[in-house]
Amino acid sequence: MRIEVTLDKRNPLPNGALEALSSEFSRRVNRDFPDTAVQIRLAGGNTLTVMGGLKVEKDRIEEILQETWESADDWFDAGFPE
Repeated sequence: MRIEVTLDKRNPLPNGALEALSSEFSRRVNRDFPDTAVQIRLAGGNTLTVMGGLKVEKDRIEEILQETWESADDWFDAGFPE
């Protein structure tokens, strides 16, 4: 299976956020789907594309992405002092 997430380049992210999201999302996806390739990149809009998966797998990947995004405070350190 292959997953591609595109994020709208018009909505700036903090430095390092794209790499951190890619790493965390890949880690979480690979727990449930070990041989899955994940790519996250900037583009003209926000999309999630899952190639080669069943509907139930795609639904689970959507859940994982949502959980990852919502928990960014736990895994992303933007380098701001507290």
